[in-house]
Amino acid sequence: MMAGFRSLAYQVRDARNDRALRRHSLRRCLERFAPYGHRATWWHLCDRHGIGPEDRAADPLRLVAALEELEDARAVWLEYERQFAARRRREKHDGLRRPEWAWGGSGDAVVRCADPGVRPQGALGEVLRRLVAALESQPGTVCPVCGARELHWPAAASAGAVWAWDGPVCAGCGIVVPRPALADSALAGGGLAGAA
Repeated sequence: MMAGFRSLAYQVRDARNDRALRRHSLRRCLERFAPYGHRATWWHLCDRHGIGPEDRAADPLRLVAALEELEDARAVWLEYERQFAARRRREKHDGLRRPEWAWGGSGDAVVRCADPGVRPQGALGEVLRRLVAALESQPGTVCPVCGARELHWPAAASAGAVWAWDGPVCAGCGIVVPRPALADSALAGGGLAGAA
């Protein structure tokens, strides 16, 4: 049986565990929730909390601080999913079967970074709060995370592999902008570089 997020978080905090196990448990938490994708989220946490990505004996206090940031972001996303499910139940009851604004994330990554080395600034929870606010409002014409106007479709999307991308990539913070957060005018090329 696979350990869940909370069980792994407990292992990160457990001072009886050696540093290598605590680090490994934090990495395994990312198998359950990695908002930028596994590698990008790991690098983000390492950068923000002074952890060497390959350091098997990282400072436990830094590991716990990284875990707390990840837990905050997870709480933001779980609340969004709870509210989304409640809205969908009401909408289905009222006969609306296909919402235009829906966004359920992309596997484990809810705001995937096209390049793991290019990520939004700030705490994960704050980034997700900005994304959720954008998803719960009218679609816009800029990146919901950093406000950049320059959005472009990756080369793979223009070559026909559109299924691999949920939206254009923000030139400012590197996220793949969810289509529901963008107005049709933005998706049709208003501000998009290299749109197909």
